[in-house]
Amino acid sequence: MNENIIHIVRVNIDPVYEQEFNDWYDNKHLPDILSCPGWLSGRRFQTLGEGPKYAAIYEVAGDWAFDTPEYHRVSGFFEFTPHVHDFSRIQLRPIHGNKGKTEKETAS
Repeated sequence: MNENIIHIVRVNIDPVYEQEFNDWYDNKHLPDILSCPGWLSGRRFQTLGEGPKYAAIYEVAGDWAFDTPEYHRVSGFFEFTPHVHDFSRIQLRPIHGNKGKTEKETAS
C-alpha cells in the first residue's frame, strides 16, 4: 500500500536576508513546490523552542514525488543557499494500525 508521507524541512537564515527569504519562500518557493506532481499540501511554521527557527511541513503522495523533473527544477534554496544554516529534513510515514486516529480514539 502506498501511503502519503510527511516531509519536514527546518532551517535558519542569516538575519540580513530573513525578510527577503520569507517573501521568496511564501510567494515563490512554496507555490512552486506545491505545483509539482505528488506534493499535496504544505505550510510554514516558526519554531517556539530550540532548533532552527523555520519549518515547512509538506504532505507528499510518495517517494516518487521527489524524483520528478518538476520537483528537481524547484527544489533547493537557490540564491539563499549561502545564507541558510542548520538545515535539516526528515520524512515520516504513518504507523500502520493507527491511521488517522486521535489519542482519544486509540484509548477506547
